[in-house]
Amino acid sequence: MDLQSIRRDYNIGHLTESDVPNTPFQLFESWLNNAVECGLNSDPTAMTVATVDSQGHPSQRIVLLKGFDESGLRFFTNKQSHKGKDIALNPKVSCHFAWLALERQVHFRGHADPLSEQENDEYFYSRPFESQVAALISNQSQPIGSRDELVRYYQEQLEQYQGKQVPRPQHWGGYRIVPSEVEFWQGGEHRLHDRFIYRLESADNWSVQRLQP
Repeated sequence: MDLQSIRRDYNIGHLTESDVPNTPFQLFESWLNNAVECGLNSDPTAMTVATVDSQGHPSQRIVLLKGFDESGLRFFTNKQSHKGKDIALNPKVSCHFAWLALERQVHFRGHADPLSEQENDEYFYSRPFESQVAALISNQSQPIGSRDELVRYYQEQLEQYQGKQVPRPQHWGGYRIVPSEVEFWQGGEHRLHDRFIYRLESADNWSVQRLQP
């Protein structure tokens, strides 16, 4: 396969200075709504979260965005996973949204703060019963002998907790990614892409600057 010959032009639209509001979350909400309304085949709320371990080795994985406001982006996970252990050692993270059908990308850089126990409970008990049990039985990222072993244990716990409240594991919860930089990328013709970066200058004050492609 000749990968060098695979290319396409980007010509859906542009991002101009007049399109850029005072805070990045206004533009992010607009772009996310577009991605959801367009009915993209991929999950529009999927974001790649990057962390660094104690040896400085980076890792990336895709999680689902479960909420956001001016304070940051929220996602949930097993905190005994690789990402949870990385964040415990180094809370600096980045996350990336790729809405390629719309020729758009958004990149956040900042740090991850744990959510409160109340926020963790509220989201956990909003999930389907089956998902609650799956979170309870999974030692995320740890080895297991076979899928049959995993499914058998899952079915046993489904029966055990049928009609009962599933206890939220204390190691299961969420984080808020509090950004210090947010970059928006809109594909452009002839690779002349539109890029704008927001930088947090003070508590509620963002600067914004156009970047070269």
